[in-house]
Amino acid sequence: MEPAVFLLGSSQSVHQVIADAEAVAPTNAKVLITGESGVGKEVLARLIHRRSRRSHLPLVAVNCAGVPDSLLESELFGHVRGSFTGAHRDRRGLLEVANGGTIMLDEVGEMSLRMQGLLLRFLENGEIQPVGSERPQTLIDARVIAATNRDLLEHVRRGEFREDLYYRLNIVHLLIAPLRERREDIKCLFDHCLAEGSRQHRLPACELPPDALAVLEQHDWPGNVRELRNVAERLLLAHHGCMVTAKDVARKLNTRHAAPAPELPTPAALAEGVAEACFRSMTNGHGSFWSVVYEPFMARDMTRETVRAVVRMGLQHTKGSYRLCAELFNLPPADYKRFLNFLQKHDCHMPFLKFRMASAPPDLDIPHRRRNALAS
Repeated sequence: MEPAVFLLGSSQSVHQVIADAEAVAPTNAKVLITGESGVGKEVLARLIHRRSRRSHLPLVAVNCAGVPDSLLESELFGHVRGSFTGAHRDRRGLLEVANGGTIMLDEVGEMSLRMQGLLLRFLENGEIQPVGSERPQTLIDARVIAATNRDLLEHVRRGEFREDLYYRLNIVHLLIAPLRERREDIKCLFDHCLAEGSRQHRLPACELPPDALAVLEQHDWPGNVRELRNVAERLLLAHHGCMVTAKDVARKLNTRHAAPAPELPTPAALAEGVAEACFRSMTNGHGSFWSVVYEPFMARDMTRETVRAVVRMGLQHTKGSYRLCAELFNLPPADYKRFLNFLQKHDCHMPFLKFRMASAPPDLDIPHRRRNALAS
């Protein structure tokens, strides 16, 4: 069974959703995937794309809630040089990048009414009009898969979502049930996440006796599979190679089953701990910033506070040099501007002057090449 299916579950309701997805995958029909945050909507979208005739071309995913409305039009449709401040050259939009393949519009319910109108025009005739262009320039053949955790019909009734767009997107509707409604999936999902974490961190997996598993199955999982994956990783990091008790599980879940224990770490402390692990993963030479930090952040599995903490650690060790920081994070020189643009776009860029005069903390086990760079 492929990883995508494992990340959805093995219950009857999930089997039915997967069967429906596989039935529609070879067609060009638009698909609307709904379900609470963290249930695996993007996983299902990628499964549909892989089983489609378009699988040899890219699936391009865009988080409509993560891009300001002022930038989303440019992200989707592209822009021409000089159309706005900073538009120094023509730029293809994501719809054009997905031409021949599939585009996934995640959190489509967060689009403004204006953007909904622009998207509807594309769905009707396949034409895109880059920002600043006087007329449509390109016909695009991209299959559209939309996803949302909103009740779009309720938004239609309130006038917050266009009814005509709703019916354009809702050709095939796939609903993924929340994890609390399919508790039989918890064990297989948890075992899969433990195995994935064990491979990723190169740690022996931990074991769960029946009473510990029962605590997991009684939890309501408001964050669904995403929350379960995070709990599995925390248990693995704390108890790898050991038997996990019900109390250990309850502490990680912060449930009423937990015995009296010290207060759980604050969000800031958790972010600092994750940042320290990411920092060591990069400075030990096993990963780059793009794989260790960028990908989890864009997948919404890492917070902005964690990214800032990683950047702060890097600037402390490079005495405020972003260029040496990029090298410390295993980025090639050509990626330096992309690194800075990412930090600025997501408000993770930190003032560097305060690190210039600060003394660097004790050296880590950093590859010899980068230690020499920091010493110079």
